Amino acid sequence: MYQDHPVFEKPENQDAKIWRYMDLTKFLSLLHKKALFFVRADKLADPLEGSYSRANVTLRAAVYPKEVLSLVPQMQEFHRRLLKCTVINSWHMNEFESAAMWKLYLKSDEGVAAQSTFKRLKECLSEGPETAVYVGKVKYIDYNTEWLPEGNTMYPFVHKRKSFEHEREVRAVVQMLPMREGPAIDWSREAFGDGLYVPVNLNTLIEKVYVSPSSADWFLDLVKSVVERYGLNKEVVRSSLAEGPVY
Repeated sequence: MYQDHPVFEKPENQDAKIWRYMDLTKFLSLLHKKALFFVRADKLADPLEGSYSRANVTLRAAVYPKEVLSLVPQMQEFHRRLLKCTVINSWHMNEFESAAMWKLYLKSDEGVAAQSTFKRLKECLSEGPETAVYVGKVKYIDYNTEWLPEGNTMYPFVHKRKSFEHEREVRAVVQMLPMREGPAIDWSREAFGDGLYVPVNLNTLIEKVYVSPSSADWFLDLVKSVVERYGLNKEVVRSSLAEGPVY
């Protein structure tokens, strides 16, 4: 269930458009399961996912007293383990389609983009199960020179390097520690497998469905047929990015 969180920054315009670009297989999975897949953080491509910046390592001695610094090795191990306890569902925030995102996320011409809004994503997650889901924009910083805030386990998962700034990412995040009875953490037990499916109302979530600009007519017809079969009452259109010039 969606919950506010002080670490997660929302866009000023709650109706800001967000996009999820995917191949046909992932789109069919979305329709069939009626659920968003949250991938485990250590399965993502960025090798620095969930880590702190190099500046943090340099600056901690000036920020914390000695008694706190003595706990840094334990803190570092705790955050390494958090990667397997955190799952993420990502969207691209943009008022318009992104040619770069089509190329980045698709391996062929047969791709689909589900277009939603930040508000719709929040609303459909609010209707879901009791598991806490937090949603916000990713902040992009220089990991060599900028301090990444500490003091909350979510900070590393809403920050990325400036090299990824083109992604303009909005993230939905679930974090769940594998607890024993009482306050102890059982690190021998995984909180998640490869990820987590979170049920959503797709008619609440999705505003429009786009097929890739270079897709064939038969693919557009196929996606329209599949969308209708699964009861998703949304318009399906081909991306306009491949339209010819007008003089």
